Amino acid sequence: MNFGHLSQPKMQKTIKYTIFKTKWGYFGLAAADNGLLRTCLPLAEQKKAKSQLLRNLQNCRYDKDLFKAVQKRITAYFEGARINFRDIPVVLACPERSRGNGLGLFTKRVLTTCRGIEFGRIVTYGRLAKLAGKPRAARAVGGALAKNPLPLIIPCHRVICANGSLGGFSASGGVNLKKRLLQLEASFRAATVMER
Repeated sequence: MNFGHLSQPKMQKTIKYTIFKTKWGYFGLAAADNGLLRTCLPLAEQKKAKSQLLRNLQNCRYDKDLFKAVQKRITAYFEGARINFRDIPVVLACPERSRGNGLGLFTKRVLTTCRGIEFGRIVTYGRLAKLAGKPRAARAVGGALAKNPLPLIIPCHRVICANGSLGGFSASGGVNLKKRLLQLEASFRAATVMER
């Protein structure tokens, strides 16, 4: 399965970032030349979004036009549009983790597989484990998703427990934000069905 562009990290001196307003709050993007490194889901205060986005990153430079087309797509998503983010290039290794304690092979496999979960769909931790080639690793999948540096772009909010409960969500806003994201996508699905 290939769900978009996954780049290998390149050593570079400057990471670019931007913080922009969406209907739900301030969203952050940080990127290298070859793809997105990190996202910050919407927060009410721009300053908090910037602080969370840039935590442990060095040599960051603000660029309001960074991934401008992606900014527009994210803004549209939070306004209720059905948006697919699978084609956006990402780098699954954060620069602060490049000294041997980065994302492991299993975590990268889980995150890559998670990119394939379509808008409005949900899968269980167990199903994602099976899709990632480790059918008995549902709990480990939860741990891998907790390390997701790119929430929304890698839609870990679409993964739930086998009993139908939401499970965890390590992004700011926690499980309440996960629930809102799922409700947003479900409302689009319901509206689509009603239009037919």
